[in-house]
Amino acid sequence: MATARRLRKGYSVQILRSLLSSSNPWLISGSRSLQTLAYEEVRASPSDKPFTSTAFVLHGLLGSGRNWRSFSRSLASTLSKSSPSSGTLSLHLHSYPSIAYEFDETIAYPAEWRMVLVDLRNHGKTAELEGFDPPHSMSSAAKDLANLVESRSWKWPDVVIGHSMGGKVALQFAESCARGDYGESAVTPKQLWVLDSVPGEVKHEDSEGEVEKVLKTLQSLPPSIPSRRWLVNHMLELGFSRSLSEWIGSNLKKSGEQETWAFNLDGAVQMFNSYRETSYWSLLEQPPKATGIAIVRAEKSDRWDPQTAQRLVSLAGRDGDESRGKFSLHLLPNAGHWVHVDNPKGLLEIVAPGILSF
Repeated sequence: MATARRLRKGYSVQILRSLLSSSNPWLISGSRSLQTLAYEEVRASPSDKPFTSTAFVLHGLLGSGRNWRSFSRSLASTLSKSSPSSGTLSLHLHSYPSIAYEFDETIAYPAEWRMVLVDLRNHGKTAELEGFDPPHSMSSAAKDLANLVESRSWKWPDVVIGHSMGGKVALQFAESCARGDYGESAVTPKQLWVLDSVPGEVKHEDSEGEVEKVLKTLQSLPPSIPSRRWLVNHMLELGFSRSLSEWIGSNLKKSGEQETWAFNLDGAVQMFNSYRETSYWSLLEQPPKATGIAIVRAEKSDRWDPQTAQRLVSLAGRDGDESRGKFSLHLLPNAGHWVHVDNPKGLLEIVAPGILSF
């Protein structure tokens, strides 16, 4: 190997930009359908700028990654503007052994966040792909995330944000990383943000909320829907709100003269059953060291019984312990379960400072 030569800073920046440009598969943005999971990348800046941190964003039941585009774009922008010193990069010879140059200086970049909006199994564009066999559980959905990381040769995500059912997938992912289920190379996320997702089992007597009613309604419909307008009107007649009815209608796709679901309803129902049956209280009580777990509870959500809410308050009030990670609890005002729709500004004001302060 040629003797390493010191480069002028201006030229070294040019080389570094070239190495980390859009030709790098980490940085190719846009929607993709992989043999693992379909996903979409959202960045605050053009993709030729190197990113320093990654957050996975996981939607809830019957949703898809695109539901979170607007919020994710705002979050990426806020984080990138607010943390100018966290994107310090240093490139040395051992990092790229095929290059005969060594950078013996640190090049500071503003932090650049990449948001990976994932379509979970049975949802969005992933529902169109093969290879996602039962069981359709929280464990299987979390393993899909690990498979995505490994298939793309990505670094493991710094932050995972999950809404509703996606929140439990995030918890399972972190627990499995920490336990070594994904191999020695797996790195536990630095932070989890669990948005209006009950961390314990959901008892049958507590499972007659809006989501359950939506599932029962959809299961009663024929597989082909006459039109989106027909569906929205039908949902309204059953007493659902217009915003929820319109959102359900957005999950239809054209199939000839009819409309069909953009999700696999049977698989989604199985995932929801797994969501109700799994519990992650032990993970909240003993978060992995150097990991922060934050739960955001929506003020007007119908998910929370008094016992669960009080248990979270008690956990958040514990004294710090160096042997475990951190747990925090946040209340999002003026919002029901659909947090990113009801109060996106308030959610951003909770999540962004929390990520920056960890």
